[in-house]
Amino acid sequence: MLNFDWLSGVSQENAKYIFLILFVLIGFLVLLIPNDYAYEGVKKSDRHWYNNLKLWSLGSLAILFVIYYIF
Repeated sequence: MLNFDWLSGVSQENAKYIFLILFVLIGFLVLLIPNDYAYEGVKKSDRHWYNNLKLWSLGSLAILFVIYYIF
């Protein structure tokens, strides 16, 4: 069994803000990825905006951020 008694002093609001900050930090790290790496495997002539994995990851992070912010 895992013992998480040391987390009993953290309120739900503080935990919520910690996770929101982590989502923003992950989004910032995604933006640091070079475009050539994000388009890896796609020919330069076939590159479209929807092939950019950075946009897809930022979109999924934004959806998670909104869900965590609401609830």
